[in-house]
Amino acid sequence: MPVAWLSALRARIGAPRAIPDPLWRQALLQAPLIAALDEPRQRRLRELCALFLARKRFSAVAGAELDDLRCLLIAQQACLPVLQSGFAALRGWREVIVYPGEFRVRRQHEDADTGVVSEEDEELIGEAWERGPVVLSWADVAHDLAHPYDGFNVVVHEIAHKLDQLDGAMDGIPVLPPGLSRREWIGTFQHAFDTLKKQVERDRSAAIDAYAAENPEEFFAVVSELHFSQPALLARAAPAVARLLGALYGPAPQRPAG
Repeated sequence: MPVAWLSALRARIGAPRAIPDPLWRQALLQAPLIAALDEPRQRRLRELCALFLARKRFSAVAGAELDDLRCLLIAQQACLPVLQSGFAALRGWREVIVYPGEFRVRRQHEDADTGVVSEEDEELIGEAWERGPVVLSWADVAHDLAHPYDGFNVVVHEIAHKLDQLDGAMDGIPVLPPGLSRREWIGTFQHAFDTLKKQVERDRSAAIDAYAAENPEEFFAVVSELHFSQPALLARAAPAVARLLGALYGPAPQRPAG
């Protein structure tokens, strides 16, 4: 579980303590996406992480292990999408639950034609409850940290869902900053989603993961992952979407040459 420094930080929610330099440097060694940020954005992210660690409660379950470093690594990925919008975009929920690996949830499904309700178990690596916790598999968080440019980031994915939920509707439309047209957002994302869905239905290979064709909210979460971890691929596959995400999130961290 988290140790002395983080416990002390939480005790002073009104005035979060600065993250110690050794701990921050240690996290940067394991988080290439964060290390790739320019100095002003990295400084801003560090401030957001201090708020996140002070105001969100971390719970380790099913044998998961958490310490200050792991909590900070999660906080870094969680705050990356709100560098421009600010910490208020993470309001409305308080807890991060961490499992050691994949976790099982039971879902109820109602058949639209018959009304019959059935239950089935699903294996997940992340989940964002409406006005509830973010749930994560540490094994997958660690994998994303080790492979930052492979197009996947479970923490960013779930935070995208949280941003989507902020207006009370899970529809792939987050609260947009001034200057971003809601009408343009809806039209652009709907067109890109429809295009991907047709590709998947026709068994055509697509640059964007097929999971994004599930529904508009998953499309938004998946392309949010790509914005940070494979921005060049996203720019080729859906340039209009990439442009709007750049306006929402700011520029993606620059991948080091070589």
